[in-house]
Amino acid sequence: MSKRFNGEYKFAFTSRKGKTIFSSPGYELRFECEEAIEKLKSNLVDASYSRHKAAAGKYFFKLTIDEELTVTSRKYSTELRLQKGIDEVNQSAASAEILDFTQNDIVFG
Repeated sequence: MSKRFNGEYKFAFTSRKGKTIFSSPGYELRFECEEAIEKLKSNLVDASYSRHKAAAGKYFFKLTIDEELTVTSRKYSTELRLQKGIDEVNQSAASAEILDFTQNDIVFG
């Protein structure tokens, strides 16, 4: 969880290799962001993925829960990599650790 330059809160899910897989829309209040994380984690089995192709030819997915856009993925160069990103979300997101970077403190010295 972190803050955008405009002060909104957001969250992102990264792979074990440190690559961002998806990021959330902005939330005005911190607790809204925290609630969105919990909703995602607890309802991941009911999530639906829509696959898209950007104008530049890259692939990305949007994850929705209860017909509400929850997150948008990063851009992938191939459909296979897109599927691997979806697989990573399905395997690891529900049990992922939440790190809080909203205070802009140095966490790793």
